Parts: sequence; structure tokens; C-alpha cells
Amino acid sequence: MGLLSIFRKSQNVSVIPLNGIIAPNMGRRKGLNLNEIDKNIEDAFSAKNLKAVALQINSPGGSPVQSEMISKRIRSLSEKKSIPVIAFVEDVAASGGYWLACSADEIFASKASIIGSIGVVSSGFGFDKAIQKLGVERRLYTSGDNKAILDPFLPENKDDVKRLKGIQKELHNQFISFVKSRRGSKITNENKEIFTGAFWSGEKSLELGLIDSFGEMKAVLKDRFGENLKIKEFAPKKKLFGFGSLLSGALDMLINKVEERSAFNKFGL
Repeated sequence: MGLLSIFRKSQNVSVIPLNGIIAPNMGRRKGLNLNEIDKNIEDAFSAKNLKAVALQINSPGGSPVQSEMISKRIRSLSEKKSIPVIAFVEDVAASGGYWLACSADEIFASKASIIGSIGVVSSGFGFDKAIQKLGVERRLYTSGDNKAILDPFLPENKDDVKRLKGIQKELHNQFISFVKSRRGSKITNENKEIFTGAFWSGEKSLELGLIDSFGEMKAVLKDRFGENLKIKEFAPKKKLFGFGSLLSGALDMLINKVEERSAFNKFGL
């Protein structure tokens, strides 16, 4: 009995926080991407006496490339080491955030969580009429007919839009294919809006098969693996700015926060 007690005390679950906008790094502006968290993912799956890896998700989405790369890395290690992965959605797992959630074998959320937005979006501005009013002449020289596609200072070109929508459709189909491969028969076919970019509350998402159950992470894990379970978080270390780059770093951080707040606001958060 004593040996069994010691064994139970050594059981571990690794937690990987996946929070914020999914995006590649751009200078000092850091996004949620594989480059930033690859070591954390590796370390999380390398813990001793590991029972499971938990994904703590709070993301409105972002880069489909980074979403796919992170998900593939998680699935690869899960299958290689035969370690189950459980996702816990906090406020939102939308678009790329839901892509990340689907890398798990089970998805838990709150009834009030926002889930879904399985789609692809591109946005921009058109300034061609504005520069005409200002009397500004646009001068653009290219080598290659498509180098200036969707230039914001030129009138919108129907062929450019068609090309962009073709790429969006390909990315959307890739997203749909991954969700179907992970959720399988759990997704109900009655609702035709599932893959239109629509999103729902956690309560409705359970009915649609987008999630598996409701539950808070620590409570679910301890209920499943026992009160003696050890939960360890694997998150990127926050980097400190030197004095010379403090102002620039603070500005980048402010821009990141504004962009992140805008992305979350889309879902009423």
C-alpha cells in the first residue's frame, strides 16, 4: 500500500498555455507561434510520470500557418509518446484558437466560452479615392504583373480579389479537413453553419459537437487523475528589455495589446 501511495504522488500533468493572437514574431513584437513555444511543448511532453498534457487556450485566432504548425507539433509528440492531450478553453477558442483546441483528444470549455469561427478572413483599406482628393499621384514600378496585387492605393481589381478568394478557399478547406479529422462523428451535420465562420457559446458548442464537456482545468484533472496529481505549467519566459530599448519595447507591447484587444472585441470579450 505504501509503494502504491508513493507511485500515485508522482503522477504529473503538463500544462501549455496558448493565449493571445496567433502570429509570427515581428521584431520585438511577439505572437503565439511555434518558434516561441516549441521548447515549452517539448519540455511539457518530456515530464516524468506524465499522465496527460493540458492545453489552456484563450485565443481569438490569427495565422493559419502557425496554428497548423503548433497543432502538428502537439499531435506528433502525443502520438510518439502515447500521451493524451486535453484542451481547456477559457474565454475564447475561435478561428486559429479552435484549430489549436482540435489538436487535443478532448475539449472542455465553460458554458459561456466562445467557440468556433471556422473560416478565413483578410482585411485591408482602400486609399485610392483619398489620394485623388489630396492631389497625390501614385507612382509604382514592378517587374511581374502580379507584384502589386491588392495595392491599397490603387482601385480594387476583380482579378486580384478572385485570386485572394481562391487562396482563402484553399486555407478554409484545410481548416475544415483538420477539424473533421479530429472531431469526426462528434460534429453534427444538421447545422450547416458550422464551417461558415460562425461562432457559438460553449453551451451551444456542446450540442454541435465542437466540444466534449464543461469543466475547469484543475478540477477536471484532479477528478480524473486524483488529488495527489502534480500540475506544472510550461510557458515562455518573459523577456526583459534593456534600458536602451525600453521605450521601443513598451511601444511594441502597447501595439500588441491594442491589436489583441481588437481581436477579442470581435467576440464581445
